[in-house]
Amino acid sequence: MSDRWAKVLTWSAVLAVAVAVPFYLEGFWLQAGLFSMSAAVGAIGINLLTGATGQLSMGHAFFLAVGSYSYVYFSSAPEHGLGGLGLPTPVAAVLAVLAAGVAGGVFSPIAGRLKGAYLGIATLALIFLGQHLLFNAAPVTGGYNGRPVPPMELFGLVFADSPALVVARVPFGALERLWFLGLAVLVGAALFARGVLAGRPGRAMNTIRDHEIAAGVMGVPVARYRAGVFVLSSMYGGLAGVLLALVFQRTVPEYFGILLSLDYLAMIVIGGLGSVAGAVIGAVFVSLLPQLLTRYSDALPLVAEPGAGGVSPAEAARILYGAAVVVIVLFLPGGLVSLTGRLRHGVNRRIASLSAARQPSPNPSPRHKEST
Repeated sequence: MSDRWAKVLTWSAVLAVAVAVPFYLEGFWLQAGLFSMSAAVGAIGINLLTGATGQLSMGHAFFLAVGSYSYVYFSSAPEHGLGGLGLPTPVAAVLAVLAAGVAGGVFSPIAGRLKGAYLGIATLALIFLGQHLLFNAAPVTGGYNGRPVPPMELFGLVFADSPALVVARVPFGALERLWFLGLAVLVGAALFARGVLAGRPGRAMNTIRDHEIAAGVMGVPVARYRAGVFVLSSMYGGLAGVLLALVFQRTVPEYFGILLSLDYLAMIVIGGLGSVAGAVIGAVFVSLLPQLLTRYSDALPLVAEPGAGGVSPAEAARILYGAAVVVIVLFLPGGLVSLTGRLRHGVNRRIASLSAARQPSPNPSPRHKEST
């Protein structure tokens, strides 16, 4: 079996399992999975910028905030001193992604001229700007208390607990419905990013990352590509923010801080820089770990429940994936995704050796008798 067909069968099995999940798992796991999907979409975006193009960004959380709050503002009706446009939710979601792209476009001239730590420091300013706006632009953001998120309504289906919906004798509430929406968004985002990386833009981005001077000599418009990828990464962040708001059902300003941006950098390093699959794997690892520690904190040593003193689940999670970053940088530079390649290579070698052992050995050619 060729590697191509092996990948097709593997991903088909993964997709089939993902479709069946809402029929069997409880709400905690569905919510954790939705958080992972949102994180994976955002991680794919920053991996295009940092992993594929070599541009360090510390402000990814800012674009998630733009996506989340733009969706709420565009879809909400004005009430209780809060503004809103009351647009249909699908239109509001598209406009929210575009708003994140516009925010990235405003910053793109800087992104096109800076690189490395200089760009990282410049994008860090976006976090402080975003936090100031989220807390103080109360008519738009709701201030410290945030704003409720209107549920998505698509083709007559409301992604909420009501009206009631039963599929194959399984009640489908908000989480079950959002699961399929998040799955569709993640698959679409991953396929688009793979297409970008596999085509001419991806080769240009990798050349800029590895040999910037050579890329300029070859005719690649370096500044334009950097700016364009920054805008694309910002739109991925906005899309992740929309999905995150739908899952949370309320926007919270404190969430979109510098720690969230650091989480995204950890995701792509742990999963694998420059790889769409690596971004997804890293996002699942980083986003699931604190939730699992919180759920099973009473059964784990040295981990206390939130507010009970000791090491909280969130702190323990950051310690663990901080250690994972160090281990991967030292011993597994390709990230966790490289383990799948090694495993597949080992399985193929084993199959090839077994096939060769089962083949009958050719008959030896008869020796000619020497003439006496």
